[in-house]
Amino acid sequence: MTCHGFYAATTDAERIAAIVAAVPRGQLALRTGVLSGLVVVDVDPAHGGGASLAELVALGLVPRTLWVRTGSGGVHLYYRHPGREIGSRPMPNRAGIDVKADGGYVVIPPSIHHRTHQPYRWGDVLAEPVEMPPALIDACLPPAPAESVTRPAVPIQTTRARGISNPQSLLTSTLNAVRNAPEGKRRTTLYGAARGVARMVAAGAISHADAIAALTDVGQQVDQTARDIRAAITGGFHDEGIAA
Repeated sequence: MTCHGFYAATTDAERIAAIVAAVPRGQLALRTGVLSGLVVVDVDPAHGGGASLAELVALGLVPRTLWVRTGSGGVHLYYRHPGREIGSRPMPNRAGIDVKADGGYVVIPPSIHHRTHQPYRWGDVLAEPVEMPPALIDACLPPAPAESVTRPAVPIQTTRARGISNPQSLLTSTLNAVRNAPEGKRRTTLYGAARGVARMVAAGAISHADAIAALTDVGQQVDQTARDIRAAITGGFHDEGIAA
């Protein structure tokens, strides 16, 4: 509904009111990450998030903070952004828990869930988001890559362009989706990443050569064949109207 999705988010009250008036049944969402100063721990009980959250609470990793009951019966826990890069990704080794931070967003009250038709509601006690404890920050970070992982010979350069205010964060989040994809879905995830990076090329946020290099490298990291990597990149770029 916007030119660059959540990268076109605004804090202009009049513009927000106009969007709500134009699409009164649309969902409201909040851009997470360093710009909003927020990290949200997204708990989905349908995929085991309840048990994972109970374990995090027992370990003292998730202190009481501002929270939302989601329309699907889950929970969003709001924390202050620590200032270092926290990507949006599944929390490692925690079933049913996602981290929404740099490169992400969450739906907020009083939106209605598209499937259950239930509202998102603020928790019983409104409060300010609290600081993330160091152990929670560590739990939100991806596993360290293996020593044998191939890296690009030249650092990938990105540039702010056409509404993409943090292209490096966007690129990192896009590539991390491939790194964290389960076996069997890595090629399709690489294709989706190629489409996202192609849009960055079209916006002028990354050069064509750097885009190909970054996607090829991440494909190699997840053990895709050269043929499958090329097919995913070519297909993704083609579907965004860009030659690979």
